[in-house]
Amino acid sequence: MTATPLRLDHLVVSARTLEEGVQYVADTLGASPAGGGAHPLMRTHNRLLGLWGGTYLEVIAIDPGARGAGTTASPSRARLFALDDAEVQARLEKGPYLSHWVVRVEPPRNLERWRAQFPQRIPDLVPMTRGNLGWQLSVPLDGAFPNWQGAGDGILPSLIQWDTPRHPSQTLADTGIALHKLIAFHPQAPLVREQLAWLGADHLITVEDALSPALAAQFETPSGTRSLGAPRTLV
Repeated sequence: MTATPLRLDHLVVSARTLEEGVQYVADTLGASPAGGGAHPLMRTHNRLLGLWGGTYLEVIAIDPGARGAGTTASPSRARLFALDDAEVQARLEKGPYLSHWVVRVEPPRNLERWRAQFPQRIPDLVPMTRGNLGWQLSVPLDGAFPNWQGAGDGILPSLIQWDTPRHPSQTLADTGIALHKLIAFHPQAPLVREQLAWLGADHLITVEDALSPALAAQFETPSGTRSLGAPRTLV
């Protein structure tokens, strides 16, 4: 386990289009993601919704205005969060969904050095920018979700380290929405728990056995409790 426990950075809602993703979040949580921008390297764009405690929710989709913006990966590199994957694309045709989560690596731990020490456990790092923000994010070369010995499917988090002192959550409006609980379901739950414990992120999420992988999040909002993901998991 890492000596410095990691923090939740943000949740990810994947969508076929930004408009669909924003509407899905607005209908569910009662507030619309805004702001955000484009990620030129990944040919994606996003909108953000601030959450209590210095975290946020990201709606992400393929950017139709980006060069090489089709649903097939360009020769340069695949998009992040498995957005080029055929199964993910088929799922997005049915609507946006809570697909992933990202945890923050903070000093004194250096993400680049940590990855060099444990390349089997931590995917390649990609430097990314959006506006005046810069960060490094763990993204496998094929754009797939992180996995450990075959366990992944968006359940294991990506790692992020911000290169700029200001975090995106500091610029987002106060929505009065707080994440109450994050739950993961996976047929290989023990492997997921092992990797989370090694990362120092097992305190951020509850992992339960299930026939298929899924994420669920429960929020406290000004209008009461609301959920994204698999509602059967939240009681």
